[in-house]
Amino acid sequence: MKQSTSSDALLVSAYMNGNESALSELITRHKQRIYSFIYSKVFDRDVAEDIFQDTFIKVIRTLKRGAYNEEGKFLPWVMRIAHNLVIDYFRKNNRMPKFENNDDFNIFSVLSDSSLNIEKQIIKGQVEDDVRRLIQELPEDQKEVLIMRIYKDMSFKEISEQTGVSINTALGRMRYALINLRKVIEKHNIILTN
Repeated sequence: MKQSTSSDALLVSAYMNGNESALSELITRHKQRIYSFIYSKVFDRDVAEDIFQDTFIKVIRTLKRGAYNEEGKFLPWVMRIAHNLVIDYFRKNNRMPKFENNDDFNIFSVLSDSSLNIEKQIIKGQVEDDVRRLIQELPEDQKEVLIMRIYKDMSFKEISEQTGVSINTALGRMRYALINLRKVIEKHNIILTN
């Protein structure tokens, strides 16, 4: 694992120093994983191909500007770009519901369009996965209070009793957990939306 990470970093550096074939090698190395990720979200080969190409257009532009500084974490960075482009795709395409223009048009056929619901469920699932990963980065005491409060729907009195700390301490831990989550989200430029 460490080997491919350092060679990714070397290839990125080589590309930024003018070696065009280094980018081609990076794309070849990660194409299957990135494309599969995109396809697993959109379930359409043409759309997946478009988003894949847009992902690497963004990658190239960022590298050419010299704005890449992910400290050797090339693949997670590219996956985040792909993830954001998938969300943009769903946002753009959910604005106008699709329906057939015929005489017996019924507004309820649009309101219950299951394909829109599936897309929203996919995005919601991805956002929930992202939030769970972010929560894992919190200090143990903050993580514990946040999970009890949000996922187990416990009151601060119940949290206080279960953890053996005062209600004020539990409230403080929750406050710091939310502040730290916000910092991580901003630091990694993560978009959490459904």
